[in-house]
Amino acid sequence: MLKIYNTLTRKKEQFIPQEKDKIKMYTCGVTVYDDCHIGHARSLYIFDVIRKYLTYKGYEVTFVRNITDIDDKIINRANELKVDWKDLVEKYIAKYYEDLKALGIDKADSEPRATENIPDMIKYITSLIEKSSAYESGGDVYFDVRKFPKYGQLSGQNIEQMETGTRVDPSELKKDALDFALWKRAKEGEPFWDSPWGKGRPGWHIECSVMSQKYLKTDTLDIHAGGRDLVFPHHENEIAQAEALTGKTFSKFWIHHGLLTINGQKMSKSLGNFVTIRDFMDTYKDPDILKLFFLAAHYSQSIDYSDKKIEETKRSLERINNFLFRTHEPEFHNKAASKPVEVIEGMRNRFIETMDDDFNTAEALAVIFDLVKMANKRMDDFSFIYEAKQLLKELSSIFSLGLDTLNMQIYNDEEIKRMIEAREKARKEKNYKLADDIRKELEKKGIILEDGKNVTIWRKKI
Repeated sequence: MLKIYNTLTRKKEQFIPQEKDKIKMYTCGVTVYDDCHIGHARSLYIFDVIRKYLTYKGYEVTFVRNITDIDDKIINRANELKVDWKDLVEKYIAKYYEDLKALGIDKADSEPRATENIPDMIKYITSLIEKSSAYESGGDVYFDVRKFPKYGQLSGQNIEQMETGTRVDPSELKKDALDFALWKRAKEGEPFWDSPWGKGRPGWHIECSVMSQKYLKTDTLDIHAGGRDLVFPHHENEIAQAEALTGKTFSKFWIHHGLLTINGQKMSKSLGNFVTIRDFMDTYKDPDILKLFFLAAHYSQSIDYSDKKIEETKRSLERINNFLFRTHEPEFHNKAASKPVEVIEGMRNRFIETMDDDFNTAEALAVIFDLVKMANKRMDDFSFIYEAKQLLKELSSIFSLGLDTLNMQIYNDEEIKRMIEAREKARKEKNYKLADDIRKELEKKGIILEDGKNVTIWRKKI
């Protein structure tokens, strides 16, 4: 039985989709004004894992992840760089897709851009005005928060708490400090679209309400996901807009991931601790390292990134890769047991139980390491190793792990294979100097040799 912690109700609940075996899931995507960083990577990755696990469970998942391509940050960055905002957006959308590819994260079923859906946003806002849930003021349109009694339900705040510290910008023409913009009148030199209220552009919050319902073809989502920093005001405002318009629950479940810090500090370019996805890949090459780092913590927890933790993660990954590489020889292939191996089935069931408990990836990852540990002790049982590797492949696909890709390249490198064979021949002939010279040459190429009693195992150093 799958249980998910629902931010809306503040408890774990049994997950039952509205339509049998079909799930409609939306997550807030990136705002394209700069390179994606490893905080973005966590969000992109963890919701990809959740999507894949739901698919593994037999659900038909429709997954929508938007792209915000018009926003104050985009306009300010374009002005700062003295470039056209459209050129800036196209540049960083291209980089975003390069990052997804580098990490081995799948695209969503739909990745709508805000600027492609502005007519729908205008229609949505018009309907809210007609329902007296929004009002026009000086070319801006605001949502009237006090007309929505349930405002604050997601974040657990009441109106009085929200009012504390709230201020009104002198340029804003809203009735109440809590009211938020649905449409913004264009300032001089800003991009704009024509609307019934004059030239302007949509507010950030309206984008997600409109695009999630439009592309999932529903008033009520099964799952809405995003970072914990979006609970208020972004997701709170999405609920207010959508439910004021439809009178229906906007999303049955709300899932929020914890935030990421670096060496105990918030990531910031001014502090010099801003790590982009590209930076990480340039340094470590293998996205599995970053994925294992994310998996080792529950998605809802905040995590702290450090070089020390990444080095520890590399060693964990090596344990899996070493096992896979040790079992590449032909005798380990096509040795399926005549009947399911009971302990393997037990491992699969344990993995499912942990993932069914609010996607507990840390415990699920422990199952994978236990499987590898057990298999390493039964290397002479070829059918067990075969079944263990099949399960490892099955479970790692849910986590989008490209396990052993570096070692595969080495295994198929004819020059390296010849060097290893030459070393084996030298050892048999007791030409230990030549064998040692070959070992050192292989070490320069990043190949680690481990001499056992009857066999030499080799692997790529991560």
